[in-house]
Amino acid sequence: MRKSRILTAGALGIAATLALTACGGGGSSSAGGNGDASGGSTDGAGKTLVVWNMTGDLTDATMKAIDDEFTKQTGAEVKVQTQQWDNIATKVTTALATDDPPDVIELGNTDVGSFAATGGLLDLTDQRSTLQQGGTWLDGLAGPATVDGKLYAVPAFAATRTVIYRKSMWSRAGIDRAPTTYDELTADLDKVEATFSTTKDFAPFYLPGKYWYDGVQWVWDAGGEIATQDGDTWKGGLSGSAAQQGLADFKTFQNTYSTKASATLDTTGTGQPDQDKDIFAQGKTSAILGNAWEIGAITSDNPKIKSSDLGTFPFPGTSGHNQPVMLAGSDWGIAAKSQNASLAETWVQIAASKEIQMNQIVGQGWIPITEEWVKQAEATADPQQKAFFTAAQNSASTPAAASWATIEGDGAVQQFFSDVASGAKSPADAAKGFDDHLDSVLNGS
Repeated sequence: MRKSRILTAGALGIAATLALTACGGGGSSSAGGNGDASGGSTDGAGKTLVVWNMTGDLTDATMKAIDDEFTKQTGAEVKVQTQQWDNIATKVTTALATDDPPDVIELGNTDVGSFAATGGLLDLTDQRSTLQQGGTWLDGLAGPATVDGKLYAVPAFAATRTVIYRKSMWSRAGIDRAPTTYDELTADLDKVEATFSTTKDFAPFYLPGKYWYDGVQWVWDAGGEIATQDGDTWKGGLSGSAAQQGLADFKTFQNTYSTKASATLDTTGTGQPDQDKDIFAQGKTSAILGNAWEIGAITSDNPKIKSSDLGTFPFPGTSGHNQPVMLAGSDWGIAAKSQNASLAETWVQIAASKEIQMNQIVGQGWIPITEEWVKQAEATADPQQKAFFTAAQNSASTPAAASWATIEGDGAVQQFFSDVASGAKSPADAAKGFDDHLDSVLNGS
């Protein structure tokens, strides 16, 4: 949805996830043109680094802060080329295959594996500790950037989802604070349901069955995995006992607190109701799982709903902890054929530094890339934004497989969770079919 690629003033943003497909073998640090990834260079006099970033993500001010520090350290100049989302997968693939590609490219965090598999990205494994700069990268960013145990990109920024709820509705139901446990959440939703029982098509918590970003949180919360890797082989994991428990919990919650019709719907799309505009803004639900930009979308869709009436909290899991979230966001990749690979590493190291992350990334409204900096940002965030920083501290990632983008793009994962929610298939039968699909796609069959 186009709205998801626009930052809303005063709210955290979210980066779009690209759908890419690729196959092949990863590049190594020896393929760096006039430089390799053996340590960032500070000798750049007379050189120009070309950086591709995506429209709507980092502001000109943020890019300038990175570029100015880079020029100060190296003497090299930077040429930033802002790219549009349309057809970006093909454009990046083509660029990486040339002999003179852009040096640094912003990539969707779950898409790194696709480009690494073609040999288009430089292997940064030996420089990981230097690039981390003493911090611990968020799993949801670092996981997809690590393919077959090798690092092919550096986290740039993140965004995530939390529960967004209508305070005035919950107040009418006698609820004066956000729940912190799963039992408290369900008890609160029971009260909301009883209070608004006469409201037509009302859902205490609107949760479309195809909204797989939420569905997978239940799997992770129960200790399950989408897929696991053994050597070079991927194996679908949704038939496992832990995943099955998570899917059963997801189905129970969805069936109990959302509408029956929502079991086969997504949040947006042709013929689909928009959960912000058509559901939340119209008073047909008291809560959704959403990105921070959706706060601004809701108040824009219905100006009678004020931002102050919208509260947030991480989704508490049946595990006793907050459900693990799938981070949206971007990573910086260095082209394997870059003629300035060592300088590119210096630029990426600056972009991933604490100064840039805390002053520019957080200042712009994104989540920073390390656990330590997220906690610092959480400590000073306003109450409405705080939950997004809290949720980001427990993240998980999709399989770092070259063909994962096919799974996101072919609609199978959305249909899987819809089949579970609607009862079209039992969790076991749905998982068997989807695991077979995962095995085939992720292993390149």
